[in-house]
Amino acid sequence: MPMRRDDVSVTCAATEDGWRCEAVVGQPGGDATRHEVLVDRRVLEDLAPGAEAELLVAESFAFLLEREPRESILHSFELPIIGRYFAEYPDEIRRRLAR
Repeated sequence: MPMRRDDVSVTCAATEDGWRCEAVVGQPGGDATRHEVLVDRRVLEDLAPGAEAELLVAESFAFLLEREPRESILHSFELPIIGRYFAEYPDEIRRRLAR
């Protein structure tokens, strides 16, 4: 069964260069997976100008979950790595967040 966007919870804390975010996919206390995502300030400005890091990470997980199960998502990564696995990611995420 595909995961829904509301099955993803994201919290971010500011760092010197951007944000360190934790994404929880699934219901906490259940079989949820946890992922640490680093978001550089330049990446946020490039992919989602004016948006919060939490929104970019949440939408990025929605993108990933449309393509793979949550168990296949890396547990720790820098956000741009998604584009190495899915070439359409940068353009698609910009389109989604430009709404």
